[in-house]
Amino acid sequence: MIKLGVNVDHIATLRQARKGRYPDPVEGAILAELAGCDSIVCHLREDRRHIQERDIYLLRKVVKTKLNLEMALHEDIIKIAIDVKPNQVTLVPEKREELTTEGGLDVIKFSEKIKENIKIFQKNGIKVSLFIEPDFSQIEESKRVGADFIEIHTGRYADAVNEDEMYNELNKIIKATEYSISIGLRVNAGHGLDYKNVGKICKIKGIEELNIGYSIICRSIYVGIYQAVKEMKEIIERNEKENN
Repeated sequence: MIKLGVNVDHIATLRQARKGRYPDPVEGAILAELAGCDSIVCHLREDRRHIQERDIYLLRKVVKTKLNLEMALHEDIIKIAIDVKPNQVTLVPEKREELTTEGGLDVIKFSEKIKENIKIFQKNGIKVSLFIEPDFSQIEESKRVGADFIEIHTGRYADAVNEDEMYNELNKIIKATEYSISIGLRVNAGHGLDYKNVGKICKIKGIEELNIGYSIICRSIYVGIYQAVKEMKEIIERNEKENN
């Protein structure tokens, strides 16, 4: 069964708009777990635009499923990750000016730094995933540097403007998943997935977990986070069953 990881970053985005205490991403994480999600995802950015250090430490205490910390390889965030010891870190690229993560990590370009830090995380009992494009060369390098997982960037599929483009991007994800599994990597996927486009991704055999945040938090404005998570979980389960 494909698992659902719920990213709570944008609960913190709303809180930080007024630098207040509410809404609390920790409370949102608890409700998401009660609704049936399989992990909680959060991204501690260098500029602290949404998730704060306080959130990370509290999430580590209250999350009952799995805590997946998205992060770039900044020295202070590496130290926090090792101190908090999430179940998993997902290494992502990060630019201060971007609204959201715009693409996959260039594992080839930064291979030695990534390899060095993967060893540090794994020595501390933390599994490592690399957020990458569905590109065979990046997949091969992810295997070489010792990653436990890759997370395939689905943003180009989600942003496709016509059916041909969508199926072209979907085919890349399918082939990347098959190749990753063939060389011994475990596969997750995420970015830009919503209630309408997630179905086709659910039908790809071998993907273990989908990490989804923005669309769930947007939906929760109308129906509440418990119901929003429950609806997404039901869509994933229904589409996966149809494929079996």
